Amino acid sequence: MAGKCATIFGWQFHINEISPLMALKKAKPLKGLKAPVPLKSVGMDRLLPTWLLVVSLWYSNASAHQQNAPRVYLSFKELQHSNTARHYTLLQNTTNYRILLMDEDHDRMYVGTKDYIVSLDLHNINREPLLIHWSVSQQRRDECVLSGKDQNGECANFICLIEPWNRTHLYVCGSGAYHPICTYVNRGRKAEDYIFHLEPGKVESGKGKCSYDPKLDSVSSLINGELYAGVYIDFMGTDAAIFRTMGKQTAMRTDQYNSRWLNDPAFVHAQLIPDSGERNDDKLYFFFREKSSDSGSSAIHSRIGRICLNDDGGHCCLVNKWSTFLKARLICSVPGPDGIETHFDELQDIFVQQTQDAKNPIIYAVFSASGSVFKGSAVCVYSMTDIRTVFNGPFAHKEGPNYQWMPYTGKIPYPRPGTCPGGTFTPSMKSTKDYPDEVINFMRNHPSMYNAIYPVHKRPLVVRTNVDYEFTTITVDQVDAADGRYEVLFLGTDRGTVQKVIVLPKDDMETEELILEEVEVFKMPTEVKTMKISSKRQQLYVGSTLGITQVALHRCDVYGEACADCCLARDPYCAWDGKACSRYLASSKRRSRRQDVRHGNPIRQCRGYNSNDFQLLFRLGFCIFQQSTRDVMWRYIATGINKAPFTLWFLSLSPSVLQIKADERILKTDQGLLLRSLQMTDAGVYQCTSTENNFKHALARVHLRVLNNETVHVVLSQVVPSPGVANLQAGNPGTPRTPKPEYKDLLQLLSQPEMGLINQYCEDYWQRPANILKENLNKQLKVKPIREQKKPRNRRNHHSAPLQQT
Repeated sequence: MAGKCATIFGWQFHINEISPLMALKKAKPLKGLKAPVPLKSVGMDRLLPTWLLVVSLWYSNASAHQQNAPRVYLSFKELQHSNTARHYTLLQNTTNYRILLMDEDHDRMYVGTKDYIVSLDLHNINREPLLIHWSVSQQRRDECVLSGKDQNGECANFICLIEPWNRTHLYVCGSGAYHPICTYVNRGRKAEDYIFHLEPGKVESGKGKCSYDPKLDSVSSLINGELYAGVYIDFMGTDAAIFRTMGKQTAMRTDQYNSRWLNDPAFVHAQLIPDSGERNDDKLYFFFREKSSDSGSSAIHSRIGRICLNDDGGHCCLVNKWSTFLKARLICSVPGPDGIETHFDELQDIFVQQTQDAKNPIIYAVFSASGSVFKGSAVCVYSMTDIRTVFNGPFAHKEGPNYQWMPYTGKIPYPRPGTCPGGTFTPSMKSTKDYPDEVINFMRNHPSMYNAIYPVHKRPLVVRTNVDYEFTTITVDQVDAADGRYEVLFLGTDRGTVQKVIVLPKDDMETEELILEEVEVFKMPTEVKTMKISSKRQQLYVGSTLGITQVALHRCDVYGEACADCCLARDPYCAWDGKACSRYLASSKRRSRRQDVRHGNPIRQCRGYNSNDFQLLFRLGFCIFQQSTRDVMWRYIATGINKAPFTLWFLSLSPSVLQIKADERILKTDQGLLLRSLQMTDAGVYQCTSTENNFKHALARVHLRVLNNETVHVVLSQVVPSPGVANLQAGNPGTPRTPKPEYKDLLQLLSQPEMGLINQYCEDYWQRPANILKENLNKQLKVKPIREQKKPRNRRNHHSAPLQQT
């Protein structure tokens, strides 16, 4: 909600001697913002040593390094208070919640965790969850411990696979305390049946379906009763393979211990993508990262591999092994001015966005770079046209004096290696066993393609560097707005937050990235492991080691209560409906709806609304002038979350208006202005103005009145003493009288119990030597800009300049 402001109690000030007193009228906290933390009451036995804060304002300056700051940031507590999120976790001491299956037909989501299978309601994950406790026997657990495991609790049954078997049953596998096992779960025919239990006597081996080690992720896809999985199939975790088990066809796997095929891979995703209208051409794509097969190289490369579903292996060579397996490198890099590319090599997650053409979905991929020199993460987008072009291109082949990778220029055997039998190009060959031996031998020695797959436009869609987090997961939603359809990216991070991002096209192939919001989806920072999205229900489901969180895709009211705020947010989900910022529906026929995602122009969209939206009330503040005021230390309790591109403070002193610039006495903070060594000339009307997309409007106005000490004591002596101000009036007897109206705000502040804690804090502060106080203050003022550049939640840069007249 760029540009909104509120006055906040919670500032604490302290100096060496009795001096200024501040009072600001309370304001209702903004929606989506953290409310001020109340202070406990203690006694007050001397005049409160505080001074002026003009107004508390949430904003940030627009500078080059702040371009990736979220417009709205919600903490976990704020997210819960918004009533747009729910969190689920088991009371039992379990971990590693993974969303393994979302079944929108049954309105259920199936979660695998340690020793439990959980079925949750997609509408409300806290409503009647169904649990299955599926642990291993004590004997199996003891055997696991004796084998040297369980240093980190691995000797349990970690659920790694949940696939739909049929209308009424699920196929489920777990690590089984380093002895993978699988079984069937009866979930009922209808969601309202509330049936969820293991089928007795159906436990079977999970080898080739689930990894022994729960830390080694596996991927799977159950197609036509056949399970395809990328797993590690041995106890030591050294034999990785793409397996096919179950079903009528022959069990298959990749060539064992052949580093040219798979070299210590980390499997990320598996996806069936048809190649043509002929079902025999269907291919299953595996996304993974692996070590480079070049000797002496420790580099990590991201790959996309594929197999034909009807692959039966070779006749004499590659028996019961894939004879159509090919792989290619995925590139996600930023080209430099010198032509050298900066690579994000470690694939973290994949999201496949379906289109009207099932053969050509859009592939979104999250990458990271975690080297000692360069760290960051990026999102790249790939087209199936580019992917198929690489797989139809030259094969990689090592030759030459230096045994380098080169494109294979020799004769390619027929049918072309990687072609599916019985498909468009091989209608007469019904099985790979019919392929000539030269085709099978070529496949075994040439599994890699020479060319790499580059993203659309040869560059990433989103890049993050010089931040203290990395992207871990991604999901995408297509949203219809008033000016077109937009892809909204939801990006999970390793610190337990989810960013909502859109990327808009600009001129000359340039793009504009907008982080609409960032929300903390877990109580404590933790890596987001899995995410699923339901466009139908407008919900996002996020999994981590701490539990599952259900989050609404939009919170339009947090952007502000004005048309301009809603328009400047540029959220495709939201529009101004004439009264508030609310959910935009393309089917709505209300003529008053205002939305401009492409340009965010409130001048054009909010004509007729702006004049009423920005009639700000003056807030009256009092402050005592005392010439003995010395250096001040301060601490702020609440945190702000909203960002405005550019803000300026002005002081109106008739007939002129002064633009306030920071100097050694005036500090511009993230929460407002801070004045040191208060002077009588500081009185006046202060106004904060924001400029965004050439639209300028006032965010806050405060009328500051500076009082001398004598005036305050006279006011205090005119009212009945209250517990909060009784000690303030010691030595000032007088007959209680009605105070003057203009001082009611001042007296209201003095009567509040919060002042006692501030006074106690100051008492402790007075005990410290004055030279240490001043030294700490100077150190804080010098270090503050450096700290703010390093902290992502406070990415502000305030430029210092003396007070100038405008």
